[in-house]
Amino acid sequence: MKLTGPFFFILATLMIDAIGVGIVFPIMPDLMDRVGAGSTAEGAFWGGIMMSSYAAAMFLFGPIVGSLSDAYGRRPVLICALAMLTIDYVIMAMAETYWVLLVGRVLAGMAGATYITATAYIADIARPEERGAAFGMVGAAFGIGFVLGPAIGGLASDWHITAPFWLAAALSALNVAFGLLVLPESLKPENRRAFGKRDLNPFGTIMRAFVVPGLAIPLICIFVFEFANMVYPTLWAFWGREVFGWDGFTIGLTLSAYGLAIAGVQAGILPRLSKRLGDYRTLLIAIVAGVIGMVGFGFAGAVWAVIVFLPISALSDMAPPLMTAFAANRVGEDQQGLVQGVIASLSSIAAVVAPLALTGVFEQFVSGEWIYFPGAPFLVAALLVVAIVPLVVRLRAWNRERGS
Repeated sequence: MKLTGPFFFILATLMIDAIGVGIVFPIMPDLMDRVGAGSTAEGAFWGGIMMSSYAAAMFLFGPIVGSLSDAYGRRPVLICALAMLTIDYVIMAMAETYWVLLVGRVLAGMAGATYITATAYIADIARPEERGAAFGMVGAAFGIGFVLGPAIGGLASDWHITAPFWLAAALSALNVAFGLLVLPESLKPENRRAFGKRDLNPFGTIMRAFVVPGLAIPLICIFVFEFANMVYPTLWAFWGREVFGWDGFTIGLTLSAYGLAIAGVQAGILPRLSKRLGDYRTLLIAIVAGVIGMVGFGFAGAVWAVIVFLPISALSDMAPPLMTAFAANRVGEDQQGLVQGVIASLSSIAAVVAPLALTGVFEQFVSGEWIYFPGAPFLVAALLVVAIVPLVVRLRAWNRERGS
């Protein structure tokens, strides 16, 4: 689709948000040290708890936020979400105890409407056949943000451990002002639906989504894939420090390289592959690349292996936008916010459980209680991706209906 003004703003918004998220990743081990979270293994566990709290809040509020945007429009919900993120980063910058950090992440999870409403906005302005590539551009924006975010975070942390949070707060505040100035409303009044009491129940909303014909399979695939893919944001910093002895700056550089690869894949490779091979075949390529990348990192013991498997792993990031497009194309215009909210909630459920499970595996395999194998969580993630292959194959029939 064409890069119109509103589409450009949404991409810019998501890029800045990704900077705000990625700016924190390189300092997670040092941040856990600052609040007294213990050793590397213990710090990974408590860092996982913090990420899970964010995901839990997003799970509870994701469908609500999506339904609110279906009822009242995308613009006001998106602006409020950006404002809450600004507050979150200020809280984290001022936090001196673990529990204050935890409160900050809960508030950020409540403000998860940024991504939910932005993807619903794109669904409003893109034609059904364009949504796979358009959602891929969302991933590219995040990729560029992750190029800049970890690098900025790694550099800023040399000045002070809280500097990345203050930078993230400033960027989010600027984003609020930008949105107030240039963002138009995308959801027409005739495409809105009433907000009712049942929209306040995330469990009921998710169940209603699963009974929509053809929607259950892509939703399940999204859930499992996002669970497996959490191995990267959850453990990359701790794994890099444990296996290679990386400091915050090096972790930031590797995350930036990964983000650059993702941006290249989703902005350049995904649209071309989708146009040439169709969404379904492109999704299969992404799934295979995901398994290869995870297995590769699981056994990596040298930096050259990271260099080899990083771009392969980046290809797997074509899967989420393609699965999201499959889901979005199964509902009408008045339910795009709801579907994106449900997708966010399912991803959040995965993000609640995955950090706990994966950091638990990491802790066991680096603490000496079992055999020493810090790459074990990557192999667990690879097995999960393999498990959804039969469901991905079942998407073929609907793919043929679309002729893509």
